[in-house]
Amino acid sequence: MRVCVIGAGPSGTAMLRAFASERAKGGEVPQVVCYEKQSDVGGLWNFSWRTGLDKNGEPVHGSMYHYLWSNGPKECLEFADYTFEEHFGKAIPSFPPRAVLYDYIRGRLDKAGVSDWIKLEHAVRDVSYDEAAKKFTVRVADLRTKGMPESAEEFDYVVCSSGHFSTPNVPEFPGFNEFNGRILHAHDFREATEFAGKSILIVGTSYSAEDIASQCYKYGVGHVHFTWRTRPMTFEWPENCTTHSLLTNITQDGTCSFKDGTTAKVDAIILCTGYLHHFPFISENLRLKTSNRLCVDNLYKGVVMETNHRMLYLGMQDQWFTFNMFDAQAWWVRDLMLGRIVVPDAVERATHFQAWRDREETLESDEDMFRFQGDYVKELIAATDYPSFDIDAVCEQFLAWEHNKHSDIMSFRDKPHRSVMTGTVAPVHHTPWLQALDDSMECYLKTP
Repeated sequence: MRVCVIGAGPSGTAMLRAFASERAKGGEVPQVVCYEKQSDVGGLWNFSWRTGLDKNGEPVHGSMYHYLWSNGPKECLEFADYTFEEHFGKAIPSFPPRAVLYDYIRGRLDKAGVSDWIKLEHAVRDVSYDEAAKKFTVRVADLRTKGMPESAEEFDYVVCSSGHFSTPNVPEFPGFNEFNGRILHAHDFREATEFAGKSILIVGTSYSAEDIASQCYKYGVGHVHFTWRTRPMTFEWPENCTTHSLLTNITQDGTCSFKDGTTAKVDAIILCTGYLHHFPFISENLRLKTSNRLCVDNLYKGVVMETNHRMLYLGMQDQWFTFNMFDAQAWWVRDLMLGRIVVPDAVERATHFQAWRDREETLESDEDMFRFQGDYVKELIAATDYPSFDIDAVCEQFLAWEHNKHSDIMSFRDKPHRSVMTGTVAPVHHTPWLQALDDSMECYLKTP
């Protein structure tokens, strides 16, 4: 058996780790080849100053920026089989900067000993399936040789783990063409200090909106204006932040008009308007089509392509749980490939999907959503040998985090959380987040 894994970020490396776990127990594993178009593993957790195209002319995958710290407690994403304490040799604070989380991802991969399964700077160009032969043909370009010639290999299964937070959803508003200021999507945001002393408009109300606004405040923005389509953020923002309704127009000099009749003058617009599930390297009949939601369209158990049960997707949900959910999916998918799990008939699959979709439609609060996703993770783990952990306790950590954010959006990262895996309460970081201007791993791990 041969398995192709597309992408070596947290979900792709979870798939590799699942097979490594089986191998460590003496089980037989297939030949696994993981293609990663970047020059290193880590997926979105790789930082690059580049925007647009990378050095090989490929679309830049990463959306990370300088000074980015985790916006959720590390205790909610901790691997069940590789804790932060094991990796760093001590307890560390709850909201690490990007470099710390990248080091953690890398550490588990190194421990698994599967680096030789990964082909870096290899971009998948096409995935097709021969129904008669029950084989995929994966066409790949080696970017180190300018992509020529392309090679083609056959596989029994394909796991797409390239993520869905790299192709921006970019709306347009009247006046954008005439506006003389800067317009960018969150995907291309790299440096909060660029906006020091300036007035900016944040379009959108999700995680990137709240984090980029907070970053800009931390690094001296003049004024932040928010505009929303569906619902506003309900945090207590500082005095130099103003919430408006939907943007209706912007003039050449930066005067914005909003649906509620208010106006504001801005120097720049940052579109925090989400991402598209976009897989141009996969043939149309194998390509996942869904919006960003908790119960993903066209995937049984959130991972198996309805029209081809050998085409598998990891990490395609809107996400509260992240690293450990990718693990739960990877272990389940591994056992499907190894014949331990059987995909049921169409009637049973449809019934299963509809039950989850009906429940999803009733969700109202954030608490409803992360408990929904927690139950999904429970269902997957129950079918495999992935180390069990207290998912309800993780949900309680989410609750505490939500409470802290609504108490003070600028200080929630200063609050400690308890590891569900080790029981350890995290130490408080030596410097409050608003004053912590050095986001290096060395500074973060320094004992006060």
